[in-house]
Amino acid sequence: MMTRLAIAGYRSLRDIRVPLGALNVVTGANGSGKSSLYRALKLLADIAQGRIIQSLAAEGGLQSTLWAGPEAFSRAMKAGTQPVQGLVRKNAISLKLGFSGEDYGYAIDLGLPPPDSCSKFSTDPVIKVESQWTGERLGRANAFAVRNGPSVRIRSDTGEWRQAYQQLASFDSMMTHCSDPREAVELLMLRERMRDWRFYDHLRTDREAPSRKPQVGTYTPVLASDGSDLAAAVQTVREIGDAQEMDAAIADAFPGAHVEVTSTDGYFELEMYQHGLLRPLKASELSDGTLRYLLLVAALLSPRPPALMILNEPETSLHPDLLPPLARLIAQASKRSQAVVVSHAATLVAALAAHADCRQIVLEKQLGETIVRDGTPPDWTWPSR
Repeated sequence: MMTRLAIAGYRSLRDIRVPLGALNVVTGANGSGKSSLYRALKLLADIAQGRIIQSLAAEGGLQSTLWAGPEAFSRAMKAGTQPVQGLVRKNAISLKLGFSGEDYGYAIDLGLPPPDSCSKFSTDPVIKVESQWTGERLGRANAFAVRNGPSVRIRSDTGEWRQAYQQLASFDSMMTHCSDPREAVELLMLRERMRDWRFYDHLRTDREAPSRKPQVGTYTPVLASDGSDLAAAVQTVREIGDAQEMDAAIADAFPGAHVEVTSTDGYFELEMYQHGLLRPLKASELSDGTLRYLLLVAALLSPRPPALMILNEPETSLHPDLLPPLARLIAQASKRSQAVVVSHAATLVAALAAHADCRQIVLEKQLGETIVRDGTPPDWTWPSR
């Protein structure tokens, strides 16, 4: 389980370190940095997929995603007696992402290419440093995979360092190019765990949403990120997952209701039976809120739970009455997968925070910088260039 998250130099997250538990809710006013924290988690996941450079390019490039304020704030700036202005920079321009748990930690430092580069890719960020270590905090003796520039070294079981790469490309991560089941099994295990992280922030419920239409049905233990295979995912939960828990979650939100999946020539379609109606409603007839709730049920009750599940504003289009049942569903799912919920819905935040094991992370803005309200940042050490 991830217990610490650290981000530096990314958008409004100049330098933020957050402790995490099994159930976490990130909240704050509009513009406080919730979306930036969510996107930073996606960037971390993209490292394991080999897409970190492309993902930053899609956001406008490194220059567009870097912290836009000064490297540090003086006391006078914070007190308001001096205008905010740039100071003499002491450190190199960088975007840093990292996390750790009781078993492993990982961090990456991305920077700008050499100014004399003649390549047409000279605006691409460059991976300067990567490190993987044991435990929650990087120290002098617990690192076992280190990348500095093009060089990657891996520590063996006997404690000796070996050269894994000497000329690793600046756009390739050691996470994808140095993982090996014999020589770097820890790096391989962490990569596969990160590849299994699940993000749900675009579950479609519009009139043309694929989930409203019959779809080819196959075993679907993991709901697609857009919810297109909803009927197959629901039937998979019913056959190889916890069907009783799914029925209870639906009845909790819609008393007297239950869902069934019909199959015609291999095409699956979802139907919802509601108390008082003489026929079931097909997915195409459901309201946006009802369909979204069913999508969240299928996502959270996956028969193949991930190590980490991140939900971005799951309350979208839901009636306030559905938020307490959703909180109970998320809390139950967090017993199988670590959960991070990003939300500004006060009812959902309060319902989640009522659970004893929920960690509430309230973000605020000060001088354009995102900070954690009443938060004591955990100890953290970045790998040095």
